[in-house]
Amino acid sequence: MAVTAPVTERKHQVERPRTGAMIEAQNVSKTYESGSIRVHALRDIDFRVSRGEMVAIMGPSGCGKTTLLNCLSGLDTIDTGTIHIDGVELSHMSDNDRTDFRALHMGFIFQFYNLLPVLSAVENVELPLLIAGVSIAEARTQAIAMLERVGIFDPQTHHRPAALSGGQRQRVTIARALVNSPAIVWADEPTGDLDSKAADEIMELLRDLNEAFQETFVLVTHDPGIGARCDRIVQMHDGRIIDDGLARNEAEP
Repeated sequence: MAVTAPVTERKHQVERPRTGAMIEAQNVSKTYESGSIRVHALRDIDFRVSRGEMVAIMGPSGCGKTTLLNCLSGLDTIDTGTIHIDGVELSHMSDNDRTDFRALHMGFIFQFYNLLPVLSAVENVELPLLIAGVSIAEARTQAIAMLERVGIFDPQTHHRPAALSGGQRQRVTIARALVNSPAIVWADEPTGDLDSKAADEIMELLRDLNEAFQETFVLVTHDPGIGARCDRIVQMHDGRIIDDGLARNEAEP
């Protein structure tokens, strides 16, 4: 079972509405071109996620699920359609504006962590706060509190990523993603580099954090067991959403 500290109020917490749409995508298409080859990565996607939902995007390799996550989060551009995140239209923003919006409103969890190897766990987690203008002392306090919330305690708090296990590194990544109280957290194969025990613990932690903080989570995963622990599973094939319904554990009476 995942080890977590009691839920505490984050000083940087942002009050947001509890209802309504966090993500609204309409008629979204994306094509990649390489010479004479055109790949239709996304085809007329309509997609909506309510505030506080945890949604899994699933499908075979190459179906477009990571491309969808990248486009929804503004890491990649779209060819046609519109994307609104937290009521703000992202699809027509400049690159700089999208970067600023991501920094203030989004958190990211990656399969291979993307932690800065020269920084300690707490230094990695406090970085988004420092970028947001939080004082050094306050950023350190909040980073330590969030690390404890996800089950990382001293002395691991001051270890560099190379000295931590895979599960511990992913907990640090999760702490970094949530420390700035984002409106939405994107996770691309968050358990893909972990053994089954660590993967189960990380998914339990993500579910716990989603329920505790009521933040919206969108996960890309190939693991049906991970998808079953979310509120909804969105199935993709050849750049299209072919099914969108309750996860198995939610659908059963």
